[in-house]
Amino acid sequence: MHQRFLGRSDLQVSDIGFGCMSLTSLDQAKAVIPAALDAGVTFFDTAEVYGAWENEKMVGEVLTPVRDRVKIATKYGFNVNNGLDGLNSRPDHIKEVVDGSLQRLRVDHIDLLYQHRLDPAVPIEESAGAVKELIDAGKVGHFGLSEVGVEIIRRAHAVQPVTALQSEYSLWWREPENEILPALEELGIGFVPFSPLGKGFLTGKLTSPDQVDDRRKGMFPRFQDATMKQHQGLVDVVTEVADKHHCTPGQVALAWIITTRSYAAPIPGTSKPERAAENSNAASVELDADDLARLDETSRQFQVDSVRYAPQMQQMINR
Repeated sequence: MHQRFLGRSDLQVSDIGFGCMSLTSLDQAKAVIPAALDAGVTFFDTAEVYGAWENEKMVGEVLTPVRDRVKIATKYGFNVNNGLDGLNSRPDHIKEVVDGSLQRLRVDHIDLLYQHRLDPAVPIEESAGAVKELIDAGKVGHFGLSEVGVEIIRRAHAVQPVTALQSEYSLWWREPENEILPALEELGIGFVPFSPLGKGFLTGKLTSPDQVDDRRKGMFPRFQDATMKQHQGLVDVVTEVADKHHCTPGQVALAWIITTRSYAAPIPGTSKPERAAENSNAASVELDADDLARLDETSRQFQVDSVRYAPQMQQMINR
């Protein structure tokens, strides 16, 4: 797999990374992460809140033997106490979180540290300043943000250059193109899209709410029968392009991102080794100009509703 730089930074990662949130056991991590590594993935994303520290521990154990050839990203921003207990981006807390993450990941530095969610009680300048101190101390390599708007990006970037923004982006959700992506391009900031497969919808394997687990249906209003039926036309076109290239619809969805956004590295996640290999191999799919034009035109007709989350989650995102 080819490598790319996130924005104008010197952080080089594989074209397609791996989101580790779906991994729930060490045995699972030992099966899935090597499958991604074998397919060329060098960029792995975790967070302290995933499994209340357990995900970081698993990722650290599995990646220790190959630490010299991978980049590891993790996140701060919550109080973690057997789950989430409110936002917390106070400088002293950030430093405590990083020390804990270094131990759990078994590393001497974190390649990319994100603020997981904006804390309205702490000015972004204070949080960015704390990360700057951690970078100066050699504990962190690069600073990232997640799910924030242009104003916050600019304010943080003025204190400590932001290497990457992580946010949802896919053929089914292109809202970041309105304001976020132009700002990233202007500032030279990389983009790390999560849910690049539309939370599974763009794989063509989900055609009704009955195939969606209760957790996803509860969190994401898009997985209603009417919405899924109305948007099936997008999946149909993605599938037709996939048939043309003898690949899967999911691979087309990923290839579209890395082909159209040279500064972006999507991080699809899965709990299955075969799916990790499939997603990673999307980097070899070569979409032509006709494919890109067709995907662009069709996807603009089938953008999911702007309310992405259930009310409680949406309220936190809006902040």
